[in-house]
Amino acid sequence: MEVLTEKEINGKKVKVVLGDITLENTEAIVNAANSLLKHGGGVAGAIVRRGGRVIQEESDRIVKERGPVPVGSAVYTSGGKLKAKYVIHAVGPVWGEGDEERKLRSAVRSALELADQLGVKSVALPAISTGIFGYPKEEGTKVIVDEVLRFLKEKPETSLREVHLTAIDRETAELFRKHLENLS
Repeated sequence: MEVLTEKEINGKKVKVVLGDITLENTEAIVNAANSLLKHGGGVAGAIVRRGGRVIQEESDRIVKERGPVPVGSAVYTSGGKLKAKYVIHAVGPVWGEGDEERKLRSAVRSALELADQLGVKSVALPAISTGIFGYPKEEGTKVIVDEVLRFLKEKPETSLREVHLTAIDRETAELFRKHLENLS
């Protein structure tokens, strides 16, 4: 895990981390999920492989009880065998479905609000929707950074003390770094 940059917003730390989100030492990590919470590939697949089958089983139970998770919203499961206590499953938009920026902002906001409701002090977010969902990385990472900063400025009373923008590839991590330095 390599911290590329760190900024303080309203007394809270925002860090850009190059590394594997499943190894983060945060109390919660965010999964870039699909509406059916089927965690087969990308970040979701990695989380279940490292955290264990229990994460998929809890996800299946949520969908069975509530139905598909709407795009732009988030739910949570335990972290299974992960260091993180919780996995927050945020459903971002698929590029081309329309109104993607609003939906991505909503997914990020929903994940942060859920982390706050859970009372966690630290959370790590990936570049939601910029992988197999096809959201262009440059725009997607900018929207994510902007929404994180907006949340921290609007909710000074949040339980969150630290937000990590975590990417396994250097290209995405560098985009997070650039946007954090330009927007904060």
